Amino acid sequence: MIRIDIPGRERELILEKLVLDYNGTIAADGRLIEEDRELIKKLAESLEVYVLTADTYGTVEKECEGLGVTVKTFPREGAGIFKEKIVKEIDGGVCAVGNGFNDTAMCKAADLSIAVLDEEGLCPELLKWADILVRSSADALKLLLKPDRIRATLRN
Repeated sequence: MIRIDIPGRERELILEKLVLDYNGTIAADGRLIEEDRELIKKLAESLEVYVLTADTYGTVEKECEGLGVTVKTFPREGAGIFKEKIVKEIDGGVCAVGNGFNDTAMCKAADLSIAVLDEEGLCPELLKWADILVRSSADALKLLLKPDRIRATLRN
């Protein structure tokens, strides 16, 4: 669990779960971004971590092996609906991290959402629902490992 008291907010932000989009966010061309591997392992010590993907390249299980995460796959068609449904089902203290149009609904449903602008780009629609925008997935993961950075970004 990560607790963040953000000045100017009515209540403390309590994060218990982390939902990560796979391709385009923590993976490029079906391969987990190497820098993210240890960061995800570290976060899995304090949060339930979920990796969501249509698994376009068929690599997610192998790439996420040993990370201590739960992988959730679904059909490519309607991916955004599946992602939102998963976030709502795991309800409570959810941080969502993504980059694409199909991440908008899950980010809207999350308690904290982080948009990632990396190699694959960022869908501008996602910015409406993002609390924070970062340059890479590693930057997003590092924010969660150093919650004072989140406090500083979101305080009133």
